[in-house]
Amino acid sequence: MNSETILQYRSSGGVLVPGVSDWVAMISPSTSDVSDCPLSSLQYKQTGDLSSLPLLCHYPVKAQYVNNDPDYISCKKKECKEHNNKGECVVSTCSGSLSFHVINIRTDIEFVFFTAGFDTPCILKRSVPLKFANPKQPLYGHLSSIDSTATSMRLTWVSGDKEPQQVQYGGGKSQTSQVTTFSPDNMCSSSILPSPAKDFGWHDPGYIHSAVMTGLKPSSTFSYRYGSPVASQVSYMTAIGNHERDYVDSGSVYTTPDSGGECGVPYETYFPMPTPAKDKPWYSIEQGPVHFTVISTEHDWSQNSEQYDWMNKDMASVDRSKTPWIIFAGHRPMYSSSSGILPSVDNNFVQAVEPLLLANKVDLVLFGHVHNYERTCAVYQNECKAMPKKDGHGIDTYDNTNYSAPVQVVIGMAGFNLDKSPASADSWSLARISEFGYVRVHATRQDLTFEYVNANTRKVEDSFRITKS
Repeated sequence: MNSETILQYRSSGGVLVPGVSDWVAMISPSTSDVSDCPLSSLQYKQTGDLSSLPLLCHYPVKAQYVNNDPDYISCKKKECKEHNNKGECVVSTCSGSLSFHVINIRTDIEFVFFTAGFDTPCILKRSVPLKFANPKQPLYGHLSSIDSTATSMRLTWVSGDKEPQQVQYGGGKSQTSQVTTFSPDNMCSSSILPSPAKDFGWHDPGYIHSAVMTGLKPSSTFSYRYGSPVASQVSYMTAIGNHERDYVDSGSVYTTPDSGGECGVPYETYFPMPTPAKDKPWYSIEQGPVHFTVISTEHDWSQNSEQYDWMNKDMASVDRSKTPWIIFAGHRPMYSSSSGILPSVDNNFVQAVEPLLLANKVDLVLFGHVHNYERTCAVYQNECKAMPKKDGHGIDTYDNTNYSAPVQVVIGMAGFNLDKSPASADSWSLARISEFGYVRVHATRQDLTFEYVNANTRKVEDSFRITKS
């Protein structure tokens, strides 16, 4: 197989009676244990995922019900298996077809046909193992900044080969990668119940390569190659969240087992950021006229903590005549109208950190965690300190010439199941949208324009400007 392909699975031979509980799993590697393990439901619940998921002894890479093929239950794809002496069909079977988007995960894969649903899976048929043409191929490269000078850029990629590799760039320059990986022993786990990351959810991560391209010129275009294709073009900077870090007795602020035992190890290995040290995933970076302060809401942010002191000093050190905008980013929000089993907002976090935002005149605050989109007024301590006004194009515009408070936006609508937005909310909530999408920001020294784009329609669903003279 190629390193990325769409595979069509067809239930060859068919089934006598198609059922809504028939399903297909894609497993990796092909030697994975796919017998019935009811206790797997407890491991799912560790991560906070309460969906109905396959209760196998090893978690499948992908799974879907065969009735995703609309012709399956109605048996439109019928095949005769036995005729009587008159030539009439007396035994026929029904088949279904499913599409799977498959990427190179460095092991062979296999498709397994089950009946009896996710809860009590019963194997009916297995495919032959399928192999990738080049399982060791360097893939999935992404860029990240290492500082604010824009003269160096880090490239990180994954390979099945532990030997150092090279990135070639800038007309003959090259750098050799540093190589790392991690194992089940690096994952967190409980003595009472093994964690998903260490047990049934473990998958070999391959070898993670990272190399820093130096001697770059700001505002210039460079081509580069690592192995074969030209990789990403935009710096990919990240902020850690509960599903990457939190676990019992692991040093996280919150002790829920949301990371499934990963405890930040895969996150920090795949996404090396310019942080002070391992398991201190906070940093800042400047891009053009914007200073980004990125924190971890999952590590100690209380007053007098190391992170608290860092974020205060970092924001206070920004030369606003050179870099007029500060964008503050983290995972758990300070403001959200959504409610769930657990509260969306930790008031202790708000009480500790929100005063720093006002004191350092932060312009814009970006959070995730809640799976929808929500925008506030210029808000502080649950009160609107200023409201936007419509510009000539009808776009909400916040005037920060006379600073009042930051605008806060929840942008958690990238891919997981969406949280419903309430029809009504507090006065500080100006826009609430529960649709998948992404945001884009364009900043000059006097104007910061923000747009939320619907991922399905590609239309701008919400936009605003922050201006200063």
